Amino acid sequence: MRNLLRDDLKFQLSGRIWMETADEERFIGIGRLELLTQIQNLGSITKAAKEMGMSYKRAWDLVTSLNALAGRPLVLTQAGGKRGGGAEVTAEGKQLIQRFFTLQARFEEFLRAETTRLDL
Repeated sequence: MRNLLRDDLKFQLSGRIWMETADEERFIGIGRLELLTQIQNLGSITKAAKEMGMSYKRAWDLVTSLNALAGRPLVLTQAGGKRGGGAEVTAEGKQLIQRFFTLQARFEEFLRAETTRLDL
């Protein structure tokens, strides 16, 4: 394939992986994974959204979608009050984070191997 490309440029394969339903409703991808990770680290959907430069509504909609498509809730929320609100990633959410990070790493390794195989 290298003979089809400009000699003065370096190329590599790139891509993203996500999981979706058969109806193409997105379940998890790198952005939602980052949101879950930020919620886990910060204990708050609001703080996670702010850290990611995302609106609270968008983050809330993503969490709602994740929870609706999962067999069990991935994020539990607590309404504000005297002690304030918060959010917690459940054991299932933590498992999803770990498994998707592993899947993403395998996908990236595949892309690196294919880049080498194609002599890019």
